[in-house]
Amino acid sequence: MSLFDRLGQKLLFTFDPETAHGLSIAALRCGLRVGARTVRDTRLKVSLCGLDFPNPLGMAAGYDKNAEVPDALLGLGFGFAEVGTVTPLPQAGNPKPRIFRLTADDAVINRLGFNNEGHAAAEERLAARKERSGIVGVNVGANKDSTDRVNDYERGVARFASHASYLTINISSPNTPGLRNMQAREQLGELLSRVMAARASAAAQPPVFLKIAPDLVEAELEDIAAEVVEKRIDGVIVSNTTISRPPLRSGDVVRETGGLSGKPLFERSTIVLAKMRKLLGPDIAIIGVGGVDSAETALEKIRAGADLVQLYTSMIYAGPALPGRIVAGMIRFAERERLKSIRELRDSRLDRWASKPLS
Repeated sequence: MSLFDRLGQKLLFTFDPETAHGLSIAALRCGLRVGARTVRDTRLKVSLCGLDFPNPLGMAAGYDKNAEVPDALLGLGFGFAEVGTVTPLPQAGNPKPRIFRLTADDAVINRLGFNNEGHAAAEERLAARKERSGIVGVNVGANKDSTDRVNDYERGVARFASHASYLTINISSPNTPGLRNMQAREQLGELLSRVMAARASAAAQPPVFLKIAPDLVEAELEDIAAEVVEKRIDGVIVSNTTISRPPLRSGDVVRETGGLSGKPLFERSTIVLAKMRKLLGPDIAIIGVGGVDSAETALEKIRAGADLVQLYTSMIYAGPALPGRIVAGMIRFAERERLKSIRELRDSRLDRWASKPLS
C-alpha cells in the first residue's frame, strides 16, 4: 500500500464500517481521485456474452448498492462494475450494527439484508448514464417481506434490462431469511424459467448471470448446473459470502452471524468455481469471486476456470489503488509469460482445484 492508502485506511478505520463505507461512496461521488488510472492492454481484453471487457477484474455487487458511482469505480481501473443488490421496494435492511471487520483475517462479516433505495432510485441513476461507455451490471434481489419473490426478480429483469450491460439474479445472500432455499432445484427451475421469459419480453436482452452460495454440496451444484444449462442462463457467479467459519484469528467478532467475505473465502469459493466449471463445460461464462486481493489470486481464479473475477472486501484493507495494482500485475505477468491473451490461462489448474473436497 502507498502512504496515501495507509493514511486513508487509518482515517476510515476510526469510523464504524458502515459509516466508512458511506464516506468512500461520497468521496467517489464527489470526484475525488483516490486511485491511479490503469493503462489498457489488449492482452487483458475478454470478449464474453457479447460484451468486450477491457480487463477481467470487476467490482462485485454490495459496494455500490444504489448505482451511485459505477463510472467512478470504472475510473479506478476495474474492467466492469456490478451495482446492487436492488430490490423492487426500498428497504432498510437488518438492525445495526451489521458489518464487522475481522482485521487479523483481512475479512468482513456482514448481515446487511439487501438495504437499498429500491428500483426507482437505481433506475433513475442508470438512465442518466445511458450514453456513457463502460460495462455496468445490475444485481437484482427480492424484498424480505415479498409474498412472491420470483415476481420480484421478474420485475428487476424487466426494469433494468434496458439499463444493464448484464443482469445478476442474486439468490445466495445468507441475510434474507429463506432466500438461499431458491437454489433448490424445483424452486430454481421455476425462477429461471420466469426470469428468462421476462428477459425475452423486455426491450433489451442483456446476458443473465446466476449468483450462487459457496455453502453447497456436490449434489446441489449438479442440480444448479443442470438448471443453468437447461434454462440457457448465460453464466454463473461463484460465489457469495459464506455462513461457514474456517479457522479465524479475529477474536470474539468471528461469532457474529452473517456472511463472511475476504481472504478466508478464497479456498472454498475457488473449489466451488472449479467444480462448477467441470459441470457446466467450457462455454458457459463464470465469474469468480471470493478472496481476490492480488494479481496472483485473480490469476488463480482464472486458472481454476473463471472467465472474469470480482473483488470487494480486499479494497477495505488494501485501498482504492488495489484494482490498478492488480491490473498492472496481470499485465506484467502476461509480458513475462509471453501471453497473447490472459484467456490462455483459463482452466490450466482446473483439475487440481476441482479434485479438492468440499470440506
